[in-house]
Amino acid sequence: MVYTFDLTEKIILLTGGYGYLGKAAAESLVHHGGTVYVLGRTKKKFDDAFEDHPEIGEKLFFQHCDVAETESIKKAYESILTKENGIDVLINNAFYLDGQDPLTMTDEEWNTGIDGTLNSVFRSIREVIPFIENSESPRIINVSSMYGVVAPDFNVYKDFQEMLNPPHYGAAKAGVVQLSKYYASYLGNKGITVNTVTPGPYPPDSVQKKKRFIELLKEKTLLKRIGKPEDLAGAFVFLASDASAYITGHNLVVDGGWTIS
Repeated sequence: MVYTFDLTEKIILLTGGYGYLGKAAAESLVHHGGTVYVLGRTKKKFDDAFEDHPEIGEKLFFQHCDVAETESIKKAYESILTKENGIDVLINNAFYLDGQDPLTMTDEEWNTGIDGTLNSVFRSIREVIPFIENSESPRIINVSSMYGVVAPDFNVYKDFQEMLNPPHYGAAKAGVVQLSKYYASYLGNKGITVNTVTPGPYPPDSVQKKKRFIELLKEKTLLKRIGKPEDLAGAFVFLASDASAYITGHNLVVDGGWTIS
Protein backbone atom coordinates (compact mmCIF):
# COMPACT_ATOMS: atom_id res chain seq x y z
CA MET A 1 0.00 0.00 0.00
CA VAL A 2 1.24 3.48 -0.86
CA TYR A 3 0.59 6.10 1.80
CA THR A 4 0.45 9.03 -0.56
CA PHE A 5 0.05 11.81 2.00
CA ASP A 6 2.59 10.41 4.45
CA LEU A 7 5.60 12.75 4.79
CA THR A 8 7.56 10.48 7.12
CA GLU A 9 11.32 10.64 6.48
CA LYS A 10 10.92 13.68 4.22
CA ILE A 11 13.17 16.63 5.08
CA ILE A 12 11.25 19.82 4.32
CA LEU A 13 12.67 23.35 4.25
CA LEU A 14 10.17 26.19 4.65
CA THR A 15 11.15 29.83 4.34
CA GLY A 16 8.87 32.32 6.05
CA GLY A 17 7.56 29.51 8.21
CA TYR A 18 6.73 31.42 11.37
CA GLY A 19 4.31 33.95 9.88
CA TYR A 20 0.51 33.87 9.79
CA LEU A 21 0.23 31.35 6.95
CA GLY A 22 3.67 29.77 7.23
CA LYS A 23 3.05 28.62 10.80
CA ALA A 24 -0.04 26.64 9.80
CA ALA A 25 1.84 25.10 6.89
CA ALA A 26 4.74 24.06 9.13
CA GLU A 27 2.43 22.51 11.72
CA SER A 28 0.47 20.58 9.08
CA LEU A 29 3.64 19.27 7.43
CA VAL A 30 4.90 18.05 10.80
CA HIS A 31 1.49 16.53 11.60
CA HIS A 32 1.76 14.43 8.44
CA GLY A 33 5.16 13.11 9.47
CA GLY A 34 7.60 15.53 7.86
CA THR A 35 10.73 16.88 9.47
CA VAL A 36 10.47 20.64 8.98
CA TYR A 37 13.22 23.24 9.13
CA VAL A 38 11.81 26.74 9.33
CA LEU A 39 14.28 29.05 7.60
CA GLY A 40 14.23 32.62 8.87
CA ARG A 41 16.25 35.49 10.28
CA THR A 42 14.81 35.67 13.79
CA LYS A 43 14.94 32.78 16.23
CA LYS A 44 12.70 34.63 18.69
CA LYS A 45 9.87 34.82 16.15
CA PHE A 46 10.18 31.07 15.65
CA ASP A 47 10.13 30.46 19.41
CA ASP A 48 7.11 32.72 19.87
CA ALA A 49 5.20 31.11 17.00
CA PHE A 50 5.80 27.52 18.07
CA GLU A 51 5.94 27.94 21.83
CA ASP A 52 5.21 24.61 23.53
CA HIS A 53 4.83 22.76 20.21
CA PRO A 54 5.48 19.11 21.11
CA GLU A 55 7.72 18.45 18.09
CA ILE A 56 10.27 21.25 18.62
CA GLY A 57 13.70 19.67 18.59
CA GLU A 58 12.26 16.41 17.28
CA LYS A 59 10.51 17.14 13.96
CA LEU A 60 10.42 20.96 13.96
CA PHE A 61 13.56 23.07 13.88
CA PHE A 62 14.76 26.62 13.30
CA GLN A 63 17.54 27.32 10.82
CA HIS A 64 18.94 30.80 10.39
CA CYS A 65 18.68 31.96 6.78
CA ASP A 66 18.44 35.37 5.13
CA VAL A 67 16.93 34.90 1.67
CA ALA A 68 18.33 38.30 0.68
CA GLU A 69 21.85 36.82 0.73
CA THR A 70 23.09 33.95 -1.43
CA GLU A 71 25.80 32.98 1.06
CA SER A 72 23.28 32.79 3.89
CA ILE A 73 21.08 30.50 1.81
CA LYS A 74 24.02 28.22 0.98
CA LYS A 75 25.12 28.06 4.62
CA ALA A 76 21.59 27.19 5.72
CA TYR A 77 21.40 24.27 3.29
CA GLU A 78 24.87 23.07 4.25
CA SER A 79 24.05 23.29 7.95
CA ILE A 80 20.95 21.15 7.52
CA LEU A 81 22.97 18.53 5.67
CA THR A 82 25.25 18.15 8.69
CA LYS A 83 22.18 16.87 10.56
CA GLU A 84 20.19 15.13 7.83
CA ASN A 85 20.96 12.74 4.96
CA GLY A 86 19.47 15.06 2.36
CA ILE A 87 16.82 17.60 1.45
CA ASP A 88 13.55 16.48 -0.12
CA VAL A 89 11.31 19.56 -0.25
CA LEU A 90 11.90 23.31 -0.47
CA ILE A 91 8.96 25.65 0.07
CA ASN A 92 9.64 29.29 -0.82
CA ASN A 93 7.19 31.30 1.26
CA ALA A 94 9.29 34.22 2.57
CA PHE A 95 9.24 37.67 1.02
CA TYR A 96 10.12 41.25 1.91
CA LEU A 97 9.34 44.61 0.34
CA ASP A 98 9.25 48.38 0.87
CA GLY A 99 6.75 50.92 -0.41
CA GLN A 100 3.10 50.77 -1.35
CA ASP A 101 1.83 53.82 -3.24
CA PRO A 102 1.83 53.13 -7.02
CA LEU A 103 2.26 56.86 -7.79
CA THR A 104 5.04 57.78 -5.37
CA MET A 105 6.98 54.50 -5.14
CA THR A 106 10.71 55.13 -5.55
CA ASP A 107 13.08 53.11 -7.72
CA GLU A 108 14.71 51.80 -4.56
CA GLU A 109 11.38 50.63 -3.12
CA TRP A 110 10.46 48.97 -6.40
CA ASN A 111 13.78 47.15 -6.60
CA THR A 112 13.55 46.00 -2.99
CA GLY A 113 10.08 44.54 -3.59
CA ILE A 114 11.16 42.70 -6.74
CA ASP A 115 14.25 41.39 -4.97
CA GLY A 116 12.38 40.26 -1.90
CA THR A 117 9.43 38.69 -3.69
CA LEU A 118 10.97 37.21 -6.87
CA ASN A 119 14.77 37.31 -6.81
CA SER A 120 14.87 35.68 -3.38
CA VAL A 121 12.88 32.73 -4.77
CA PHE A 122 15.30 32.45 -7.69
CA ARG A 123 18.29 32.42 -5.34
CA SER A 124 16.73 29.78 -3.11
CA ILE A 125 15.90 27.52 -6.07
CA ARG A 126 19.28 27.93 -7.74
CA GLU A 127 21.19 27.05 -4.59
CA VAL A 128 19.05 24.08 -3.54
CA ILE A 129 19.35 22.08 -6.77
CA PRO A 130 22.67 20.35 -5.90
CA PHE A 131 21.26 19.46 -2.48
CA ILE A 132 17.85 18.20 -3.58
CA GLU A 133 18.54 16.36 -6.85
CA ASN A 134 19.58 13.13 -5.10
CA SER A 135 16.29 12.86 -3.21
CA GLU A 136 13.94 10.04 -4.17
CA SER A 137 11.05 12.52 -4.32
CA PRO A 138 12.43 16.03 -4.81
CA ARG A 139 9.89 18.85 -4.62
CA ILE A 140 10.11 22.63 -4.96
CA ILE A 141 7.02 24.63 -4.03
CA ASN A 142 6.85 28.38 -4.59
CA VAL A 143 4.24 30.71 -3.14
CA SER A 144 2.59 33.31 -5.36
CA SER A 145 -0.55 35.39 -4.70
CA MET A 146 -3.94 36.00 -6.24
CA TYR A 147 -2.47 39.38 -7.19
CA GLY A 148 0.04 37.55 -9.34
CA VAL A 149 -2.97 36.25 -11.30
CA VAL A 150 -5.42 39.19 -11.28
CA ALA A 151 -5.16 42.90 -10.57
CA PRO A 152 -6.57 44.32 -7.33
CA ASP A 153 -10.21 45.38 -7.48
CA PHE A 154 -9.92 49.06 -6.65
CA ASN A 155 -13.57 49.16 -5.59
CA VAL A 156 -12.52 47.01 -2.65
CA TYR A 157 -9.66 49.32 -1.74
CA LYS A 158 -11.38 52.64 -2.50
CA ASP A 159 -11.90 53.50 1.17
CA PHE A 160 -8.95 51.47 2.41
CA GLN A 161 -5.94 52.90 0.58
CA GLU A 162 -3.65 51.84 3.41
CA MET A 163 -4.50 48.22 2.52
CA LEU A 164 -3.87 48.59 -1.21
CA ASN A 165 -1.75 45.82 -2.65
CA PRO A 166 1.45 47.38 -4.08
CA PRO A 167 2.36 47.03 -7.77
CA HIS A 168 5.79 45.45 -7.32
CA TYR A 169 4.31 42.67 -5.17
CA GLY A 170 1.79 41.58 -7.80
CA ALA A 171 4.32 41.87 -10.63
CA ALA A 172 6.84 39.79 -8.72
CA LYS A 173 4.27 37.17 -7.70
CA ALA A 174 3.27 36.79 -11.35
CA GLY A 175 6.96 36.22 -12.00
CA VAL A 176 6.99 33.47 -9.37
CA VAL A 177 4.35 31.54 -11.33
CA GLN A 178 6.42 31.77 -14.50
CA LEU A 179 9.64 30.94 -12.64
CA SER A 180 8.00 27.75 -11.38
CA LYS A 181 7.03 26.78 -14.92
CA TYR A 182 10.54 27.49 -16.17
CA TYR A 183 12.22 25.32 -13.53
CA ALA A 184 9.57 22.61 -13.87
CA SER A 185 10.61 22.33 -17.50
CA TYR A 186 14.32 22.62 -16.82
CA LEU A 187 14.44 20.17 -13.91
CA GLY A 188 11.87 17.66 -15.11
CA ASN A 189 14.48 15.27 -16.46
CA LYS A 190 16.01 15.13 -12.97
CA GLY A 191 12.67 14.09 -11.50
CA ILE A 192 12.33 17.36 -9.57
CA THR A 193 8.78 18.72 -9.52
CA VAL A 194 8.27 22.48 -9.27
CA ASN A 195 4.84 23.88 -8.49
CA THR A 196 3.19 27.03 -7.21
CA VAL A 197 0.66 27.60 -4.45
CA THR A 198 -1.37 30.77 -4.94
CA PRO A 199 -3.29 31.98 -1.88
CA GLY A 200 -6.32 34.21 -2.08
CA PRO A 201 -7.63 36.47 0.70
CA TYR A 202 -6.08 35.38 4.01
CA PRO A 203 -5.99 38.61 6.04
CA PRO A 204 -4.21 38.28 9.40
CA ASP A 205 -5.89 39.07 12.71
CA SER A 206 -4.79 42.71 12.65
CA VAL A 207 -6.53 43.27 9.30
CA GLN A 208 -9.64 41.36 10.34
CA LYS A 209 -10.41 44.18 12.77
CA LYS A 210 -11.41 46.27 9.75
CA LYS A 211 -14.88 44.77 9.50
CA ARG A 212 -16.09 46.62 6.40
CA PHE A 213 -12.91 45.76 4.50
CA ILE A 214 -13.31 42.10 5.42
CA GLU A 215 -16.91 42.14 4.20
CA LEU A 216 -15.72 43.48 0.84
CA LEU A 217 -13.13 40.71 0.61
CA LYS A 218 -15.74 38.07 1.38
CA GLU A 219 -18.03 39.36 -1.35
CA LYS A 220 -15.28 38.92 -3.95
CA THR A 221 -15.07 35.19 -3.29
CA LEU A 222 -17.50 32.53 -4.46
CA LEU A 223 -17.60 30.98 -0.99
CA LYS A 224 -18.36 34.36 0.64
CA ARG A 225 -15.70 34.07 3.32
CA ILE A 226 -12.06 34.85 3.85
CA GLY A 227 -9.51 32.06 4.01
CA LYS A 228 -8.22 30.50 7.20
CA PRO A 229 -4.57 29.38 7.48
CA GLU A 230 -5.66 25.74 7.68
CA ASP A 231 -7.45 26.16 4.33
CA LEU A 232 -4.07 26.69 2.71
CA ALA A 233 -1.91 24.28 4.69
CA GLY A 234 -3.22 21.18 2.92
CA ALA A 235 -1.98 22.45 -0.44
CA PHE A 236 1.59 22.25 0.84
CA VAL A 237 1.07 18.77 2.25
CA PHE A 238 -0.33 17.61 -1.09
CA LEU A 239 2.46 19.09 -3.21
CA ALA A 240 5.16 17.89 -0.81
CA SER A 241 3.80 14.35 -0.76
CA ASP A 242 3.84 11.41 -3.15
CA ALA A 243 0.21 12.23 -4.02
CA SER A 244 1.57 14.93 -6.35
CA ALA A 245 4.36 12.83 -7.90
CA TYR A 246 3.06 13.36 -11.45
CA ILE A 247 2.25 17.06 -11.09
CA THR A 248 4.74 19.72 -12.10
CA GLY A 249 4.56 23.23 -13.50
CA HIS A 250 1.13 23.61 -11.91
CA ASN A 251 -0.31 26.64 -10.11
CA LEU A 252 -2.63 25.47 -7.33
CA VAL A 253 -4.91 28.42 -6.58
CA VAL A 254 -6.50 28.34 -3.11
CA ASP A 255 -8.64 31.47 -3.13
CA GLY A 256 -12.27 30.58 -2.48
CA GLY A 257 -13.01 31.34 -6.13
CA TRP A 258 -11.70 34.95 -6.12
CA THR A 259 -9.82 34.67 -9.44
CA ILE A 260 -12.39 32.65 -11.37
CA SER A 261 -14.07 35.72 -12.88
